[in-house]
Amino acid sequence: MINRKETPAIIDAVDFTLNLKPYDFFILDNGVPVYTIDAGAQEVIQLEWVFYAGNSFEEKNTVAAATNFLLKNGTSTRSAYQLNEDFEYYGAYCNRACQNETATVTLHTLTKHLDHVLPVVNDMITTATFAEEELSTFKQNSKQRLSVNLQKCEFVAARLIDSYLYGQNHPYGKYTSMQDLDELAAADLKAFYQQHYVNGKCAIFISGKLPLNLQSQLNRYFGQLPLSKPTYVVPPIVAKPGEKKKYRIQNDENSVQGAIRIAANFPNRHHPDFKKVVVLNNIFGGFFGSRLMTNIREDKGYTYGIHSYIQNHLQETAWVVSTEAGKDVCDATITEVYNEMKLLRETLVDEEELSLVRNYMMGGILGDLDGPFHIMAKWKNIILNGMDKDYFYDSIKAIKFTSAEELQALAQKYLQPENFYELIVY
Repeated sequence: MINRKETPAIIDAVDFTLNLKPYDFFILDNGVPVYTIDAGAQEVIQLEWVFYAGNSFEEKNTVAAATNFLLKNGTSTRSAYQLNEDFEYYGAYCNRACQNETATVTLHTLTKHLDHVLPVVNDMITTATFAEEELSTFKQNSKQRLSVNLQKCEFVAARLIDSYLYGQNHPYGKYTSMQDLDELAAADLKAFYQQHYVNGKCAIFISGKLPLNLQSQLNRYFGQLPLSKPTYVVPPIVAKPGEKKKYRIQNDENSVQGAIRIAANFPNRHHPDFKKVVVLNNIFGGFFGSRLMTNIREDKGYTYGIHSYIQNHLQETAWVVSTEAGKDVCDATITEVYNEMKLLRETLVDEEELSLVRNYMMGGILGDLDGPFHIMAKWKNIILNGMDKDYFYDSIKAIKFTSAEELQALAQKYLQPENFYELIVY
Protein backbone atom coordinates (compact mmCIF):
# COMPACT_ATOMS: atom_id res chain seq x y z
CA MET A 1 0.00 0.00 0.00
CA ILE A 2 1.20 3.53 -0.80
CA ASN A 3 2.35 5.45 2.26
CA ARG A 4 0.67 8.82 1.74
CA LYS A 5 2.73 10.40 4.51
CA GLU A 6 5.90 10.08 2.45
CA THR A 7 6.60 12.47 -0.37
CA PRO A 8 7.01 10.49 -3.61
CA ALA A 9 10.34 10.70 -5.37
CA ILE A 10 10.55 13.40 -8.01
CA ILE A 11 12.00 12.20 -11.28
CA ASP A 12 13.06 14.68 -13.92
CA ALA A 13 11.46 14.12 -17.33
CA VAL A 14 14.94 13.99 -18.85
CA ASP A 15 15.62 10.80 -16.85
CA PHE A 16 12.72 8.92 -18.41
CA THR A 17 13.37 6.35 -21.10
CA LEU A 18 10.88 7.03 -23.88
CA ASN A 19 9.86 4.41 -26.42
CA LEU A 20 7.83 5.00 -29.55
CA LYS A 21 5.28 2.21 -29.89
CA PRO A 22 5.89 0.54 -33.28
CA TYR A 23 3.19 0.52 -35.93
CA ASP A 24 1.76 -2.46 -37.78
CA PHE A 25 1.71 -2.41 -41.54
CA PHE A 26 -0.15 -4.02 -44.41
CA ILE A 27 -0.78 -3.30 -48.08
CA LEU A 28 -4.15 -3.14 -49.81
CA ASP A 29 -4.77 -5.06 -53.01
CA ASN A 30 -3.99 -1.97 -55.10
CA GLY A 31 -0.67 -1.36 -53.34
CA VAL A 32 -1.81 1.41 -50.98
CA PRO A 33 0.17 1.17 -47.70
CA VAL A 34 -1.71 1.15 -44.38
CA TYR A 35 -0.02 2.01 -41.07
CA THR A 36 -1.86 1.11 -37.87
CA ILE A 37 -1.55 1.57 -34.11
CA ASP A 38 -3.90 -0.68 -32.12
CA ALA A 39 -4.15 0.90 -28.68
CA GLY A 40 -6.36 2.88 -26.32
CA ALA A 41 -9.07 2.08 -23.83
CA GLN A 42 -12.02 3.56 -25.74
CA GLU A 43 -13.79 1.99 -28.72
CA VAL A 44 -12.90 4.81 -31.06
CA ILE A 45 -10.79 4.95 -34.20
CA GLN A 46 -9.12 7.59 -36.33
CA LEU A 47 -8.35 7.11 -40.02
CA GLU A 48 -6.35 9.49 -42.21
CA TRP A 49 -6.14 9.19 -45.96
CA VAL A 50 -3.06 11.15 -47.05
CA PHE A 51 -3.03 12.10 -50.73
CA TYR A 52 -0.18 13.77 -52.58
CA ALA A 53 -2.54 16.54 -53.60
CA GLY A 54 -1.19 19.66 -51.91
CA ASN A 55 -0.61 23.01 -53.54
CA SER A 56 2.80 21.85 -54.85
CA PHE A 57 0.88 19.87 -57.47
CA GLU A 58 -1.55 22.52 -58.67
CA GLU A 59 -1.07 24.42 -61.92
CA LYS A 60 -3.53 27.14 -60.93
CA ASN A 61 -3.44 28.86 -57.56
CA THR A 62 -5.92 27.69 -54.84
CA VAL A 63 -7.16 24.70 -56.89
CA ALA A 64 -5.71 22.16 -54.45
CA ALA A 65 -7.29 23.77 -51.37
CA ALA A 66 -10.64 24.27 -53.08
CA THR A 67 -10.72 20.67 -54.33
CA ASN A 68 -9.93 19.33 -50.89
CA PHE A 69 -12.57 21.46 -49.18
CA LEU A 70 -15.33 20.59 -51.65
CA LEU A 71 -14.84 16.83 -51.35
CA LYS A 72 -17.48 16.94 -48.65
CA ASN A 73 -19.91 19.18 -50.53
CA GLY A 74 -21.70 16.68 -52.68
CA THR A 75 -21.19 13.46 -54.63
CA SER A 76 -23.09 11.71 -57.40
CA THR A 77 -25.24 9.94 -54.80
CA ARG A 78 -25.27 12.35 -51.83
CA SER A 79 -25.76 16.08 -51.41
CA ALA A 80 -23.57 18.02 -48.98
CA TYR A 81 -26.41 17.80 -46.46
CA GLN A 82 -26.71 14.03 -46.90
CA LEU A 83 -22.98 13.51 -46.51
CA ASN A 84 -22.99 15.31 -43.19
CA GLU A 85 -26.15 13.52 -42.10
CA ASP A 86 -24.58 10.12 -42.87
CA PHE A 87 -21.60 10.92 -40.68
CA GLU A 88 -23.55 12.51 -37.86
CA TYR A 89 -26.09 9.69 -37.67
CA TYR A 90 -23.29 7.41 -36.48
CA GLY A 91 -21.62 10.04 -34.33
CA ALA A 92 -18.70 10.25 -36.74
CA TYR A 93 -16.74 13.32 -37.75
CA CYS A 94 -15.03 13.76 -41.11
CA ASN A 95 -12.65 16.62 -41.83
CA ARG A 96 -10.24 17.51 -44.62
CA ALA A 97 -7.15 19.66 -44.85
CA CYS A 98 -4.73 20.78 -47.55
CA GLN A 99 -1.03 21.37 -46.98
CA ASN A 100 1.88 22.15 -49.27
CA GLU A 101 2.64 18.63 -50.48
CA THR A 102 -0.21 16.56 -49.09
CA ALA A 103 -3.94 16.78 -48.51
CA THR A 104 -5.85 14.68 -46.01
CA VAL A 105 -9.28 13.27 -45.30
CA THR A 106 -9.62 12.43 -41.60
CA LEU A 107 -12.37 10.31 -40.05
CA HIS A 108 -13.16 9.84 -36.34
CA THR A 109 -15.76 7.25 -35.47
CA LEU A 110 -16.78 4.58 -33.01
CA THR A 111 -15.06 1.35 -33.98
CA LYS A 112 -18.38 -0.52 -34.19
CA HIS A 113 -19.69 1.93 -36.80
CA LEU A 114 -16.65 1.84 -39.08
CA ASP A 115 -18.30 -0.39 -41.66
CA HIS A 116 -21.19 2.10 -41.97
CA VAL A 117 -19.08 5.22 -42.58
CA LEU A 118 -16.30 3.85 -44.79
CA PRO A 119 -18.68 3.75 -47.81
CA VAL A 120 -19.39 7.45 -47.29
CA VAL A 121 -15.66 8.29 -47.42
CA ASN A 122 -15.36 6.07 -50.49
CA ASP A 123 -18.13 8.12 -52.09
CA MET A 124 -16.27 11.37 -51.38
CA ILE A 125 -13.02 10.06 -52.85
CA THR A 126 -14.54 8.52 -55.97
CA THR A 127 -17.65 10.49 -57.02
CA ALA A 128 -17.40 14.09 -55.74
CA THR A 129 -19.23 16.39 -58.17
CA PHE A 130 -17.96 19.94 -57.47
CA ALA A 131 -21.34 21.44 -58.32
CA GLU A 132 -21.34 25.03 -59.57
CA GLU A 133 -23.56 26.25 -56.73
CA GLU A 134 -21.23 24.69 -54.12
CA LEU A 135 -18.19 26.24 -55.79
CA SER A 136 -19.95 29.59 -55.95
CA THR A 137 -20.68 29.47 -52.22
CA PHE A 138 -17.09 28.46 -51.50
CA LYS A 139 -15.75 31.37 -53.53
CA GLN A 140 -18.09 33.85 -51.90
CA ASN A 141 -17.24 32.67 -48.37
CA SER A 142 -13.52 32.55 -49.12
CA LYS A 143 -13.50 36.07 -50.53
CA GLN A 144 -15.40 37.38 -47.54
CA ARG A 145 -13.02 35.67 -45.12
CA LEU A 146 -9.99 36.91 -47.08
CA SER A 147 -11.33 40.46 -47.09
CA VAL A 148 -11.63 40.40 -43.29
CA ASN A 149 -8.22 38.77 -42.80
CA LEU A 150 -6.42 41.26 -45.04
CA GLN A 151 -7.30 43.95 -42.51
CA LYS A 152 -5.32 42.06 -39.86
CA CYS A 153 -1.65 42.97 -39.74
CA GLU A 154 -0.59 39.56 -38.40
CA PHE A 155 -2.32 37.79 -41.32
CA VAL A 156 -0.60 40.01 -43.88
CA ALA A 157 2.76 39.57 -42.14
CA ALA A 158 2.47 35.76 -42.20
CA ARG A 159 1.78 35.81 -45.95
CA LEU A 160 4.49 38.27 -46.85
CA ILE A 161 7.33 36.74 -44.84
CA ASP A 162 6.88 33.41 -46.65
CA SER A 163 6.93 35.14 -50.02
CA TYR A 164 10.22 36.82 -49.10
CA LEU A 165 11.74 33.57 -47.87
CA TYR A 166 10.78 31.33 -50.77
CA GLY A 167 9.56 33.54 -53.62
CA GLN A 168 5.98 34.27 -54.64
CA ASN A 169 5.86 31.38 -57.13
CA HIS A 170 7.11 28.75 -54.70
CA PRO A 171 4.43 26.55 -53.06
CA TYR A 172 5.59 27.74 -49.66
CA GLY A 173 5.60 31.40 -50.67
CA LYS A 174 2.49 31.91 -52.80
CA TYR A 175 -0.80 33.07 -51.33
CA THR A 176 -4.41 33.42 -52.38
CA SER A 177 -5.73 36.61 -53.97
CA MET A 178 -9.27 37.75 -54.78
CA GLN A 179 -8.48 37.22 -58.46
CA ASP A 180 -7.41 33.62 -57.80
CA LEU A 181 -10.78 32.93 -56.17
CA ASP A 182 -12.71 34.65 -58.97
CA GLU A 183 -10.92 32.51 -61.57
CA LEU A 184 -11.61 29.16 -59.91
CA ALA A 185 -13.53 26.92 -62.28
CA ALA A 186 -15.27 23.62 -61.64
CA ALA A 187 -13.41 22.07 -64.58
CA ASP A 188 -10.05 22.81 -62.92
CA LEU A 189 -11.18 21.17 -59.68
CA LYS A 190 -12.57 18.11 -61.44
CA ALA A 191 -9.34 17.59 -63.39
CA PHE A 192 -7.22 17.95 -60.24
CA TYR A 193 -9.55 15.59 -58.38
CA GLN A 194 -9.33 12.90 -61.06
CA GLN A 195 -5.54 13.03 -61.16
CA HIS A 196 -4.70 13.38 -57.47
CA TYR A 197 -7.62 11.72 -55.65
CA VAL A 198 -9.46 9.23 -57.88
CA ASN A 199 -6.19 8.09 -59.49
CA GLY A 200 -3.87 9.54 -56.88
CA LYS A 201 -1.07 8.40 -54.62
CA CYS A 202 -2.30 7.59 -51.14
CA ALA A 203 -1.20 6.27 -47.75
CA ILE A 204 -3.58 5.46 -44.88
CA PHE A 205 -2.81 5.97 -41.17
CA ILE A 206 -5.14 4.35 -38.60
CA SER A 207 -5.05 4.43 -34.82
CA GLY A 208 -7.30 3.52 -31.89
CA LYS A 209 -9.27 0.37 -31.12
CA LEU A 210 -9.07 -1.52 -34.39
CA PRO A 211 -11.66 -4.08 -35.52
CA LEU A 212 -10.45 -7.58 -36.31
CA ASN A 213 -11.61 -7.32 -39.92
CA LEU A 214 -9.98 -3.95 -40.60
CA GLN A 215 -7.92 -5.10 -43.58
CA SER A 216 -10.88 -6.73 -45.32
CA GLN A 217 -13.03 -3.63 -44.75
CA LEU A 218 -10.39 -1.35 -46.23
CA ASN A 219 -9.82 -3.67 -49.17
CA ARG A 220 -13.54 -3.73 -49.84
CA TYR A 221 -13.93 0.03 -50.01
CA PHE A 222 -10.45 1.27 -51.02
CA GLY A 223 -8.31 -1.67 -52.13
CA GLN A 224 -10.04 -1.94 -55.51
CA LEU A 225 -9.75 1.76 -56.41
CA PRO A 226 -7.22 3.03 -58.99
CA LEU A 227 -5.04 4.45 -56.22
CA SER A 228 -1.32 3.74 -55.89
CA LYS A 229 1.34 3.88 -53.23
CA PRO A 230 3.33 7.09 -52.75
CA THR A 231 7.09 7.27 -53.14
CA TYR A 232 7.31 9.75 -50.22
CA VAL A 233 9.55 11.81 -52.46
CA VAL A 234 8.36 15.20 -53.72
CA PRO A 235 10.31 16.78 -56.60
CA PRO A 236 12.26 19.67 -55.04
CA ILE A 237 11.21 23.17 -56.02
CA VAL A 238 14.04 25.67 -55.74
CA ALA A 239 13.28 28.63 -53.50
CA LYS A 240 14.08 32.10 -54.82
CA PRO A 241 14.42 34.33 -51.77
CA GLY A 242 14.09 38.07 -52.19
CA GLU A 243 17.26 40.16 -52.25
CA LYS A 244 15.91 42.92 -50.00
CA LYS A 245 16.00 41.96 -46.33
CA LYS A 246 14.10 44.70 -44.46
CA TYR A 247 10.45 45.66 -45.00
CA ARG A 248 8.01 48.08 -43.39
CA ILE A 249 4.41 47.77 -44.64
CA GLN A 250 1.54 50.13 -43.85
CA ASN A 251 -1.61 48.00 -43.79
CA ASP A 252 -3.98 49.73 -41.35
CA GLU A 253 -3.72 53.45 -40.66
CA ASN A 254 -5.64 53.01 -37.40
CA SER A 255 -3.59 50.15 -36.02
CA VAL A 256 -1.96 50.62 -32.62
CA GLN A 257 0.50 47.77 -32.99
CA GLY A 258 2.62 46.12 -35.63
CA ALA A 259 3.04 42.48 -36.59
CA ILE A 260 6.72 41.54 -36.55
CA ARG A 261 8.33 38.64 -38.40
CA ILE A 262 12.08 37.95 -38.39
CA ALA A 263 12.99 34.88 -40.43
CA ALA A 264 15.85 33.11 -42.20
CA ASN A 265 15.95 30.21 -44.61
CA PHE A 266 16.99 26.99 -42.92
CA PRO A 267 17.66 23.34 -43.95
CA ASN A 268 15.00 20.69 -43.38
CA ARG A 269 15.00 17.96 -40.74
CA HIS A 270 17.40 15.74 -42.73
CA HIS A 271 20.24 18.19 -42.06
CA PRO A 272 22.64 16.96 -39.33
CA ASP A 273 22.24 20.21 -37.38
CA PHE A 274 18.44 20.11 -37.25
CA LYS A 275 17.86 18.10 -34.06
CA LYS A 276 20.31 20.16 -32.00
CA VAL A 277 18.98 23.42 -33.43
CA VAL A 278 15.55 22.44 -32.11
CA VAL A 279 17.09 22.53 -28.63
CA LEU A 280 18.69 25.91 -29.34
CA ASN A 281 15.38 27.26 -30.64
CA ASN A 282 13.61 26.34 -27.40
CA ILE A 283 16.18 28.26 -25.40
CA PHE A 284 15.89 31.21 -27.78
CA GLY A 285 12.12 31.50 -28.13
CA GLY A 286 10.42 28.11 -28.18
CA PHE A 287 8.46 28.15 -24.92
CA PHE A 288 7.04 30.48 -22.29
CA GLY A 289 10.26 30.54 -20.27
CA SER A 290 12.48 31.26 -23.27
CA ARG A 291 14.94 34.13 -23.57
CA LEU A 292 12.74 36.12 -25.93
CA MET A 293 9.76 35.85 -23.58
CA THR A 294 11.82 36.70 -20.50
CA ASN A 295 13.38 39.77 -22.11
CA ILE A 296 10.73 41.21 -24.42
CA ARG A 297 7.55 40.30 -22.50
CA GLU A 298 8.57 40.02 -18.86
CA ASP A 299 11.36 42.61 -18.66
CA LYS A 300 10.58 45.18 -21.39
CA GLY A 301 6.80 44.71 -21.59
CA TYR A 302 6.80 45.27 -25.36
CA THR A 303 4.47 42.37 -26.18
CA TYR A 304 2.02 39.89 -24.69
CA GLY A 305 3.92 37.04 -26.30
CA ILE A 306 6.80 36.29 -28.63
CA HIS A 307 8.02 32.95 -29.89
CA SER A 308 10.40 31.40 -32.39
CA TYR A 309 9.89 28.19 -34.33
CA ILE A 310 11.19 26.15 -37.24
CA GLN A 311 8.55 25.71 -39.92
CA ASN A 312 7.42 22.11 -40.43
CA HIS A 313 8.09 21.78 -44.16
CA LEU A 314 9.11 18.64 -46.04
CA GLN A 315 11.65 20.49 -48.14
CA GLU A 316 13.53 23.70 -47.39
CA THR A 317 12.22 25.40 -44.29
CA ALA A 318 12.76 28.55 -42.20
CA TRP A 319 13.59 29.74 -38.70
CA VAL A 320 11.00 32.34 -37.70
CA VAL A 321 10.48 34.79 -34.86
CA SER A 322 6.88 36.02 -34.55
CA THR A 323 5.22 38.64 -32.36
CA GLU A 324 2.98 41.71 -32.25
CA ALA A 325 4.07 44.85 -30.42
CA GLY A 326 3.02 48.47 -30.00
CA LYS A 327 3.86 50.60 -33.04
CA ASP A 328 6.21 52.77 -30.99
CA VAL A 329 8.28 49.80 -29.78
CA CYS A 330 8.44 47.59 -32.89
CA ASP A 331 11.98 48.63 -33.78
CA ALA A 332 13.06 48.29 -30.15
CA THR A 333 11.58 44.77 -30.11
CA ILE A 334 13.62 43.79 -33.15
CA THR A 335 16.76 45.21 -31.53
CA GLU A 336 16.17 43.03 -28.48
CA VAL A 337 15.68 39.93 -30.65
CA TYR A 338 19.10 40.55 -32.18
CA ASN A 339 20.55 41.17 -28.71
CA GLU A 340 19.37 37.73 -27.63
CA MET A 341 20.95 36.20 -30.72
CA LYS A 342 24.20 37.95 -29.79
CA LEU A 343 24.13 36.58 -26.24
CA LEU A 344 23.66 33.04 -27.53
CA ARG A 345 26.58 33.51 -29.92
CA GLU A 346 28.92 34.94 -27.28
CA THR A 347 27.95 33.26 -23.99
CA LEU A 348 27.54 29.62 -23.04
CA VAL A 349 24.11 28.56 -21.81
CA ASP A 350 24.40 27.70 -18.12
CA GLU A 351 23.55 24.24 -16.84
CA GLU A 352 20.44 25.35 -14.92
CA GLU A 353 18.80 26.86 -18.00
CA LEU A 354 19.82 23.95 -20.19
CA SER A 355 18.40 21.47 -17.67
CA LEU A 356 15.10 23.39 -17.60
CA VAL A 357 14.82 23.29 -21.39
CA ARG A 358 15.76 19.60 -21.57
CA ASN A 359 13.01 18.73 -19.09
CA TYR A 360 10.48 20.95 -20.84
CA MET A 361 11.16 19.28 -24.19
CA MET A 362 11.06 15.76 -22.76
CA GLY A 363 7.81 16.59 -21.01
CA GLY A 364 6.39 17.77 -24.31
CA ILE A 365 7.31 14.49 -25.96
CA LEU A 366 5.69 12.58 -23.09
CA GLY A 367 2.48 14.45 -23.85
CA ASP A 368 2.87 13.71 -27.57
CA LEU A 369 2.97 9.99 -26.79
CA ASP A 370 -0.26 10.04 -24.78
CA GLY A 371 -2.73 7.88 -26.66
CA PRO A 372 -2.83 6.16 -30.04
CA PHE A 373 -3.81 9.26 -32.03
CA HIS A 374 -0.75 11.18 -30.80
CA ILE A 375 1.54 8.21 -31.38
CA MET A 376 0.32 7.85 -34.95
CA ALA A 377 0.81 11.59 -35.50
CA LYS A 378 4.48 11.06 -34.58
CA TRP A 379 4.79 8.16 -36.99
CA LYS A 380 3.01 9.99 -39.78
CA ASN A 381 5.42 12.90 -39.51
CA ILE A 382 8.38 10.53 -39.57
CA ILE A 383 7.10 8.50 -42.52
CA LEU A 384 6.03 11.45 -44.67
CA ASN A 385 9.43 13.04 -44.15
CA GLY A 386 11.11 9.90 -45.48
CA MET A 387 12.68 8.88 -42.16
CA ASP A 388 12.53 5.95 -39.75
CA LYS A 389 12.36 5.34 -35.99
CA ASP A 390 16.00 6.38 -35.60
CA TYR A 391 14.93 9.99 -36.10
CA PHE A 392 12.80 9.82 -32.95
CA TYR A 393 15.52 8.27 -30.80
CA ASP A 394 18.24 10.53 -32.21
CA SER A 395 16.04 13.52 -31.34
CA ILE A 396 15.83 12.26 -27.74
CA LYS A 397 19.63 11.98 -27.63
CA ALA A 398 19.96 15.53 -28.97
CA ILE A 399 17.72 16.84 -26.19
CA LYS A 400 19.56 14.95 -23.47
CA PHE A 401 23.16 15.36 -24.58
CA THR A 402 23.66 18.45 -26.75
CA SER A 403 26.25 20.51 -24.92
CA ALA A 404 26.37 24.24 -24.24
CA GLU A 405 29.44 24.44 -26.49
CA GLU A 406 27.56 22.81 -29.38
CA LEU A 407 24.65 25.19 -28.90
CA GLN A 408 26.95 28.19 -28.96
CA ALA A 409 28.56 26.95 -32.18
CA LEU A 410 25.14 26.54 -33.76
CA ALA A 411 24.15 30.05 -32.67
CA GLN A 412 27.32 31.39 -34.26
CA LYS A 413 26.46 29.53 -37.45
CA TYR A 414 22.76 30.35 -37.77
CA LEU A 415 21.79 33.27 -35.51
CA GLN A 416 23.48 35.95 -37.56
CA PRO A 417 21.27 39.04 -38.10
CA GLU A 418 22.40 39.47 -41.70
CA ASN A 419 20.78 36.10 -42.55
CA PHE A 420 17.33 37.20 -41.41
CA TYR A 421 14.49 38.91 -43.24
CA GLU A 422 12.88 41.60 -41.13
CA LEU A 423 9.26 42.64 -41.56
CA ILE A 424 6.89 44.95 -39.68
CA VAL A 425 3.30 45.32 -40.83
CA TYR A 426 1.50 48.25 -39.17
